[in-house]
Amino acid sequence: MKTTQIKCESIGERLDVFLADSIPGLTRSAAQRLLEAGCVELYGVPLRKSHRTSPGELFVVTTEEPESAVAAPQDIKIEIVYEDDDVVVVNKARGMVVHPAPGHPDGTLVNALLHHCMGSLSGIGGVKRPGIVHRIDKDTSGLVIAAKHDRAHLSLASQLSARTLTREYDALVRGVIKSDSGTVDAPIGRHPTDRKRQAVTDKGSRPAVTHYEVDARYAGFTHVRCRLETGRTHQIRVHMAYIGHPVLGDMVYGRKKPELGLSSQCLHARKLRFIHPSTNESMELCADLPGYFKEVLARLNRES
Repeated sequence: MKTTQIKCESIGERLDVFLADSIPGLTRSAAQRLLEAGCVELYGVPLRKSHRTSPGELFVVTTEEPESAVAAPQDIKIEIVYEDDDVVVVNKARGMVVHPAPGHPDGTLVNALLHHCMGSLSGIGGVKRPGIVHRIDKDTSGLVIAAKHDRAHLSLASQLSARTLTREYDALVRGVIKSDSGTVDAPIGRHPTDRKRQAVTDKGSRPAVTHYEVDARYAGFTHVRCRLETGRTHQIRVHMAYIGHPVLGDMVYGRKKPELGLSSQCLHARKLRFIHPSTNESMELCADLPGYFKEVLARLNRES
């Protein structure tokens, strides 16, 4: 947090106007938001935007420190599944954000990779997303591939576009799926009323295809393996909820309360296939189910 003191010499000026004129780069609407949040005080008392200024008043304005535009290396433990001079594949832990974003300025996979690779990551993704070719959600565990230089990044991005870089996930979903396999072909776009969510919609959407196969059935749940043909935000979570089988623990697209001890989705990026950018060798990497996933399966086995 940053605290700024501003001494007033004007008479009868609206406080939001005064602040916008006094603080470089601050707009009037931003000044109003500060006032509404109680971040502008006079003698310890929060003020409203309608306050009229008087000479000699000393306003105390509290603002957030600006976030760095560049991700910084951080010594964070990560599990490396494969690495060479071109790519690095990580088995990301559940709860780790992939790259810096509002509310998550550091402690991300990018910060860890910058430290591990000593800054040797492609620059195509920009200063906050160096090396990142694709993403998975914060609370999804599993495989993420990053490129160490631009040529590798372009190759992997081309494979994603051509759908030759394939990703398979394990998911535990609610309900018993009767068919042994299936395909969900339904476009995904921004939710019409909640911009933090995605939805199956025909408005402003993009094609989305998810293939799934049943691995095991339990009392009230099904373990499925999903293969992405496309890579939309929250795709598996949205598609499984769309067919009436939301991912267990998904409190955004499923039930709004924890289930079986889970308050985040039981979803794991298990397998990754791609063509190596330099050798043209077909690569297939796997990451075993994490402990939380195995514990839930063991519990369901005991209860079935």
